[in-house]
Amino acid sequence: MQLIDEKQLYTNDKYRFEYVAAYMGFGEKEIKAIQDIAEKMLPIVPILVDAVYKKQFEFDITKKHFLPKNEGFEGELANSLEELTLDHPQIKFRKDFLGKYLIRILKGPYDDRFLKYLDWVAKIHTDTPEKKSKINVDYIHINALMGFVESAIIDAVRTLGLERDEEGIVLSAFNKLMWIQNDYYAKYYMNPYFSDLMEKKYKAEADQENQAKKSGGFFAELNIVSIIIGVLAGGLGFWMSTNRL
Repeated sequence: MQLIDEKQLYTNDKYRFEYVAAYMGFGEKEIKAIQDIAEKMLPIVPILVDAVYKKQFEFDITKKHFLPKNEGFEGELANSLEELTLDHPQIKFRKDFLGKYLIRILKGPYDDRFLKYLDWVAKIHTDTPEKKSKINVDYIHINALMGFVESAIIDAVRTLGLERDEEGIVLSAFNKLMWIQNDYYAKYYMNPYFSDLMEKKYKAEADQENQAKKSGGFFAELNIVSIIIGVLAGGLGFWMSTNRL
């Protein structure tokens, strides 16, 4: 049985990734499966990107998140949802970003920089002090988006004409990878709560340990005092008895 440091899951990003990846069985075999079909998938990337943004534009609650200025975009912004079209310069900028993301997960390399990239992708969608834009998308929309992206990838893989066994491995690999990316999002949306919860838990455990040490010290001191009192009482009793004689 593998021992897991619970605290590190909330304080060490790499440790968290390694745990989630190990739990789901995402390793070298899955990485190789994705990279082996990368060249076949690259021509489909623009189609995937268009499908994602068409879906985002189907709902006002998701489309509205494209009105604020995106970090790195220097062009003019649309003033309303009606002005914001799929051909708008900022949407083209966002499409380019998504395209690069898909290419990155296809080709890798899957190293520490890649893990930081997955973390950064999640962070820029939340309102954190470390980024310039104030785009903050509620997790419900991110979760739905990740589900749609995975479904679109599955549909794309099934058009490649892979052997059944290879297709199964590739689909499983993408499924695990998308859940890993989803966990990076979840970390930013849920970590403040869990951090407070964990902090209180570990503080309570530390307080209990300190109290136990103090209690142990107190009882140790109490035992010493009891012995001293016993000795003094015995000595006093002996003195009184000898004086009576």
